This record gives sequence, structure tokens and C-alpha cells, in this order.
Amino acid sequence: MKDIKCIIFDCDGVLVDSEIIGNQILLSMAKEFGLEMTIEDAIKNFNGRSLKDSFQYIENLTNKKLPDNFESEYRKLTFEAFKTNLKPIKGVKEFIDSLSVSYCVASSGPVEKINFNLTTTGLIEKFENKIFSSYQINSWKPEPEIFLFASREMGFTTNECVVIEDSKAGVISAKKGGFKVYGFANENNEKELKDEGAIIFYSFEELTSLLNQNK
Repeated sequence: MKDIKCIIFDCDGVLVDSEIIGNQILLSMAKEFGLEMTIEDAIKNFNGRSLKDSFQYIENLTNKKLPDNFESEYRKLTFEAFKTNLKPIKGVKEFIDSLSVSYCVASSGPVEKINFNLTTTGLIEKFENKIFSSYQINSWKPEPEIFLFASREMGFTTNECVVIEDSKAGVISAKKGGFKVYGFANENNEKELKDEGAIIFYSFEELTSLLNQNK
């Protein structure tokens, strides 16, 4: 990893296994307003995007206005589910412990949500003063500002950082900012991550090997 000085992690789906839980709750709530969508399509359509964009997408599909309390109800339900079901991504603790370079997290979610997710999964102590949120700069993926903001705050240039993402919007965001991106892939997202220019990996053990090959 001689050319890498900082690793910028996305949070949901990269550090914590929250994507399935959050999307299942969103689909369940949106079904009442006429949305019919598989969990696979929900992950493709919503992951990495702001809640505002996701809700607008649902309204466009259903031609119905979601109620004013939809977001607060969604956050309440997901927080309750995360308390008992949220886990760190397999291998991520060991990967972070092995790092000899700087690292941080840059997420579309509010700082409170990032803190909650990292605390619930036992990762918070590893990210003290290293948490950056789109809500701090009022710009969301797929725009590049969140990753540019994180790299500046950490004191590194774009070329000195790599981004770890699992969503199409996140990869687009990082590529727009000029970052090298590694895409945490599974059978649902591997093609779109690769199509957007991410270097694909399927486990954090594999990512370690890829980063050690970095030139």
C-alpha cells in the first residue's frame, strides 16, 4: 500500500450490514402506498442515495405523495431494528486493525446515524474524529463533494486516497472526484460496480491482497 495514505470507507454496506434491514423496512412502509419492488431492486435503486432522493423515487413510481412523517417513522423503525440486528461486515474489524495508514468514514447518512451504527457494531472507537457526513456539507452522492470533503479534512490529496464503496451512487461519486475506488461486491451489485469503474472485491481478505498490489 505504498502509494495509499488514506482509506475512505462508506458506512452502510461496507462497515455495517445495514442495507438489507433498511431496505426491507422501506419496502414494507412503501408497499402501503402501492410500491411493488424486490429487495434486489431496492438495493440497486436506493443504496448510496439520500433518503430525500429515495422517497422522491418512490413518489414518482407510485404517483402518490408520502406523508410528512414518513421519514421520522422510517428512522424510528430502522433504529429499533438496528439495535438488535445490526452487525459489522465480516472481516472489517480485522482489516481496520491491520491498517498502517490513515482512514475515515464518509457517508450520505446523518452524523447521528453513523455514530449509532458504529456504536452498535463496536466500531465507534476506531473512528473518533474521523466521521464525515453529507449533511455537514449539504451535498449527497452521486455528487463527489462528500469524498473531497473527507480527504481535505484528513489532510490528503485525491491521489493519496482510495474509496471503499458498495453502491453505484457511491462509486460514481468517488470517480467524479478523481478517486480510485474499490467496490465491495456481491451477486446483486457486482456488474454495476464494475461498469462504473470500481475495482471489485468480495471480502476484506481479498481487499488486503488488492491493496498490497497497489502501484
